[in-house]
Amino acid sequence: MKTQRPAEPDLCPLEHRLGHAFADRSLLRQALSHRSYAAEKVGGAAPLSDQNEQLEHLGDSVLGFLVSEYLFRRFTAVPEGRLTQMKAELVNATHLYRTALRLELGQFLLLGKTEEVNGGRAKKALLANAVEALIAALYLDGGLERVRHFVLNEIVGDFSPFEPLPDISAADFKGALQEIARLHKLPPPHYAVVREDGPQHAKTFTVEVRVGDFQSCAESSTKKEASQMAAKEVLRQITAPDSP
Repeated sequence: MKTQRPAEPDLCPLEHRLGHAFADRSLLRQALSHRSYAAEKVGGAAPLSDQNEQLEHLGDSVLGFLVSEYLFRRFTAVPEGRLTQMKAELVNATHLYRTALRLELGQFLLLGKTEEVNGGRAKKALLANAVEALIAALYLDGGLERVRHFVLNEIVGDFSPFEPLPDISAADFKGALQEIARLHKLPPPHYAVVREDGPQHAKTFTVEVRVGDFQSCAESSTKKEASQMAAKEVLRQITAPDSP
């Protein structure tokens, strides 16, 4: 006896979560169609229009543009290298996967039987790709403003670019502090070497940074690293939920 294909999910709840009723429902359906589903439906290689891979490609570009635009407008004094880091934090697969989980996107995916059995609805890469395809579908159906609203609310959200990074040498906390001070209408950061210890060949430097009433000191073997460490702590103070 031939196994019947499960009924396709009702997409109305997803449209409600997106805040957008698709004029062209086929775009939404394509965004949710994994290649395994499309291939199974036709019994072989499926047309690209029946799967979401091309939409993923477009969605990746639209997402990259909108995130870059947001960062450019929001952090006007942050160096290009740090902006690149911030963008990477927002468009990487892990971040998009979290977005998919919040939207409960897995339950709406159209998967082939094998992919279904292998846990496709919970796969990180598959869900992250579906978010990109969904972004493209929103762009094509609702235009740039509609998809910008989605990206800012669901992808950017309450993103904070000043979380501690694994490699302090790769982060420009001084540049970030300069920008956050400007945004909070605080005086520019003031740095001073307040102490030098040790022999000439192995000195340590203590650098103090002040921004209004915020202050921190840090010690390191170089003035540059001590300045970065002190700036990171003042950033934490300024952006803390209970800060003035």
